[in-house]
Amino acid sequence: PRADKDPLAHKKVSSLTINFGPQHPAAHGVLRLVMELSGETVKKCDPHVGLLHRGTEKLIEYKTYLQALPYFDRLDYVSMMCNEQAYSLAVEKLLNIRPPLRAQWIRVLFAEITRLLNHIMAVTTHALDIGAMTPFFWMFEEREKMFEFYERVSGARMHAAYIRPGGVHQDLPLGLMDDIYEFVKNFSMRIDEVEEMLTNNRIWKNRTVDIGVITAEEALNYGFSGVMLRGSGIHWDLRKTQPYDVYDQVEFDVPIGSRGDCYDRYLCRVEEMRQSLRIILQCLNKMPEGEIKVDDAKISPPKRAEMKVN
Repeated sequence: PRADKDPLAHKKVSSLTINFGPQHPAAHGVLRLVMELSGETVKKCDPHVGLLHRGTEKLIEYKTYLQALPYFDRLDYVSMMCNEQAYSLAVEKLLNIRPPLRAQWIRVLFAEITRLLNHIMAVTTHALDIGAMTPFFWMFEEREKMFEFYERVSGARMHAAYIRPGGVHQDLPLGLMDDIYEFVKNFSMRIDEVEEMLTNNRIWKNRTVDIGVITAEEALNYGFSGVMLRGSGIHWDLRKTQPYDVYDQVEFDVPIGSRGDCYDRYLCRVEEMRQSLRIILQCLNKMPEGEIKVDDAKISPPKRAEMKVN
């Protein structure tokens, strides 16, 4: 029809405003985004954060160092022991204490197991949101095996409260190191299988290449860290730049992206999983004998049985 006879010809096409969340099936955590869409392109986004604020800092004011520990497991439910490690390192720095060498190696071992847990969640749920269900089911089976390692050292699948100021809660049970070795030996094949399904997949690349591009300058200005920073091409990993525990005694490479898009961040995570396997094997091979917590009752209380004797 001619433009002068079409009643919609002069009408301005307005964008659509939608609420993503606060409880959205595709969001892994509670978050509200008010988004302005033009077709499938997000033109503007207003994030509403703080929906999971629980007043952790205030609660901890009334706790001992040890009682405060379980709160940190819950700050990020996919990086449990890494949160404990950060808290423990802070307390140890303030008190000027250094945990025994064996405890430091155990910490690094479980920090890398936790990194695998985190990256599996990130990669497979991303694939699930895009429409690939298979990697999710494959890798979550592997995730359960790692939760079993958590359970064997702490008694809990997720909220372990295992890495503590002054060391770790208890020594590794018999046979655990052998089982971790067997797991690591087979896990690299699982990574290969996921890469086979995703890395060169046309649909996956269509939905990740040149999507969510963040330049190195923007990443620094926004205060990004971790994979978000490295995916934009910035060579920054605290394990290399400011090594803690025994990271200065293990060899690994830091993958970085070039374009800063979703695809680069995916590749970084996959390669970081491979590097984590390298670190875990080094921890198993270099694990020394010795104590697993400092001998200072003020920071690491003795066993309950020992507390009852003089």
